[in-house]
Amino acid sequence: MRDFFRRIVHALEAGEPVELVTVAAASGSTPRGAGAMMAVFPDGSIAGTIGGGNVEYECQRRAGELLKRGGDDLADFRFVQGDAADLGMVCGGDVTVQFQHLPGGDSRSAAVLRDLIGAAGGDRNTWFLRRIQGGRVTDMGTADRDGPRHLAAPPADLEALLKEETVFHDGWLSVPAVKAGRTYIFGGGHVSRALVPVLAAVGFRPVVFDDRPEFADPALFPRAEDVLCGDFTRLTEQVTVTADDYVVVMTRGHQADYEVLTQVLRSGAKYLGCIGSRRKLALCRDRLLEDGFTETEYSRLHAPIGLAIGAQTPEEIAVSVAAEMIAVRAGVRP
Repeated sequence: MRDFFRRIVHALEAGEPVELVTVAAASGSTPRGAGAMMAVFPDGSIAGTIGGGNVEYECQRRAGELLKRGGDDLADFRFVQGDAADLGMVCGGDVTVQFQHLPGGDSRSAAVLRDLIGAAGGDRNTWFLRRIQGGRVTDMGTADRDGPRHLAAPPADLEALLKEETVFHDGWLSVPAVKAGRTYIFGGGHVSRALVPVLAAVGFRPVVFDDRPEFADPALFPRAEDVLCGDFTRLTEQVTVTADDYVVVMTRGHQADYEVLTQVLRSGAKYLGCIGSRRKLALCRDRLLEDGFTETEYSRLHAPIGLAIGAQTPEEIAVSVAAEMIAVRAGVRP
C-alpha cells in the first residue's frame, strides 16, 4: 500500500485532483472484498484495483465524472444477472463503493496519506479512518492502538473500528491499511531468492537471515526489507519473533533447521513453516520432542512447507509457500 498512497500524494502535491475509490462493504461472492482501493487520476490512469471487470470499469467511469465536478458518492453494485442495477456479472454478491474526491494541493489529505506511508515502513497496525455523511467524506485520519490522528472529531467508539477486517459502521469507514509483522526467512538459498519477491508482491515483509556472508548479501534480495547475517544458534541477538510475524525455515541443513526451530516454536508466530523431506522433518520432530517440546507445539509447524501442488523448482515452491501463507493470513484452512 505504500506505493499506492505515495502515488496519490505525488499527484496532490503536483496540484492534480484524485478520486479515491474504496470498497466499503461486500457480501456474497465479489471480485475483491471490503477495503480494496483504487485511485483514478485526471488523465484516466489508475493505481490499485477493486477487482477488475465491469465493476471496476463502471467505478472508473463514475470516478472520472466525479473528478470533473469535485464530488463524492456512495454507490451500491449488484453482481446478479437480470437485475436493473446489475453489471452483467454472475459472481452473486453486492458491493458498496465510496468515491472520495481529493482536491489537488490538498495538504491535509496529503498529510494523512503521508502518515500511512510512514506507518508502512514501521511495525505497527494502522487504520485509515473516514467519516461518511450523506455519501460524502467529512473527516479523514488514521489511528493505531495509541489513538487517532488528524481527525477533527474522533469516533465515540474507536476500538470497535480497529479490527483485522474493514469496518463500515455508524457512519465510519475503517480500513486496516498497515498490518504489523514481518516474515523471517531463515536461509538464503535458491528457494529463498525465489520466495522473497513473491512474498513482497502480496504484502508480506521479508527479512532474510543466513550465517554465511555470501548468502546474506542484500544484492541477492532486492525486494527484502532487510538481510541479516548471524549465528543460527543465537537468533535473539538480532531477531525478535512476535505473534504478528511469519517464520519460514529453509536453511542449508538439518542441524541449522533444528537450531532455528528450538528458538521459534514457542514464539507464537502467526505462521511457522519448514522446508524438507518427510524423513528429514521426522528426524527433526523426534529430536525436538526429546528436548521437551510438545506435540501441540510441533503441530503448529507447517512441515513439509507449502501447499501440495506438486512443486519442484524453486519458483514453484515459492508459489506453494506464498499460497499457504496467504491462506493463514486470511484465516482460511488450506
